[in-house]
Amino acid sequence: MLAWAEGDPLEVAPRLLGAVLTHGGVSLRLTEVEAYAGPGDPGSHAFRGPTPRNAVMFGPPGRLYVYFVYGMHHCVNLVTGPEGEPGAVLLRAGEVVDGIDAARVRRPGSSDRDLARGPARLCQALGIDLSANGAAPTLVAGESPADISTGPRVGLRHAADRPWRFWITGDPTVSVYRPAAPRPRAGR
Repeated sequence: MLAWAEGDPLEVAPRLLGAVLTHGGVSLRLTEVEAYAGPGDPGSHAFRGPTPRNAVMFGPPGRLYVYFVYGMHHCVNLVTGPEGEPGAVLLRAGEVVDGIDAARVRRPGSSDRDLARGPARLCQALGIDLSANGAAPTLVAGESPADISTGPRVGLRHAADRPWRFWITGDPTVSVYRPAAPRPRAGR
């Protein structure tokens, strides 16, 4: 693991912008990420402590935490915190910079801009599924973006207002912000 991608997820997240992640014959430049700070963060999978699903988040740093959501999509985080202190950065979006033909096969009908625009699409474009959970990624630091924006995280019900989502300002591959939809209450 490269030292520049270890530490407090709020510090690591903006440093990941512009980095190049390679998996499954595809490389992409990260354009959007979200920080998750473990036990102090109700939006984090590690908020309530270790489980078989989130065990990778508890270290060591530099591993991929992959999970399945909504019964149909994979999402991937980079574990950043020291062993025993869960912290991770959700990789939300990127621009495919190599292996575009493989990404197009995995995401048929998508425009090149949309190949990895959103966390599930990013995993599809890279061919990431649960078999990558706990793996050490191929990640190379990139050129730091000139302008970084920050705002609320996407789709969370808890701690959604924290401005822990970071993106390269104006990049067309950044996903569209959507707040969490309220859940209907049972019996109403």
